[in-house]
Amino acid sequence: MSTNSIITIGRQCGSGGREIGTKLAKDLGIPYYDKQLLKEAAKKSGLCEEIFESFDEKPTTSFLYSVVMDPYSLGFGGNTFDMPLNHKVFLAAFDTIKSIAEQGPCVFVGRCADYALSDFHNCINLFVHAPIEFRAKRIAEEQNSTIEQATSFIHKKDKQRSSYYNYYASNRWGDMNTYDFSIDSSVLGIDGTVELIKQYITLFEHKR
Repeated sequence: MSTNSIITIGRQCGSGGREIGTKLAKDLGIPYYDKQLLKEAAKKSGLCEEIFESFDEKPTTSFLYSVVMDPYSLGFGGNTFDMPLNHKVFLAAFDTIKSIAEQGPCVFVGRCADYALSDFHNCINLFVHAPIEFRAKRIAEEQNSTIEQATSFIHKKDKQRSSYYNYYASNRWGDMNTYDFSIDSSVLGIDGTVELIKQYITLFEHKR
């Protein structure tokens, strides 16, 4: 199967969004961007990659934190203080997402990609979710932790992602009305969800 579309995937922690995105990109034969996006943004902006990782899908930090960072060690000039560092990092990632999308079909996971690409008519925005029991079991197995620890981890990560998204984007994280397709990954499993998304892509492109 081939595609001319750009796919963005928002996801609840533990729902398998990253795995789904990886498998989908492989089946479609198109690039996949998750953590790799941070490397690309770092290259384009001149900021070190560690700075992007420190802000990656986390709630906005205080202006004070941005000020105390050494601007010269980050590759900025004397006008660093005109904007908080976390805003610079977001805008660099935002521009990188658009630049990558202009090169052709690909899959983005997280990082407000749906918001960054709101002007792209060939963009399909998905949201992967699942019941907390399903997600906690997956995370507990992945991290070799208890269900209680996994549940706590999930709540923390989802809160971080929603705060990050809601701060920068005009939509609300997880609001099903803002996505083209919302999928419960616990119903069909990872592979089944990938197949369902591929069917949706076919219908989307046929209609377009």
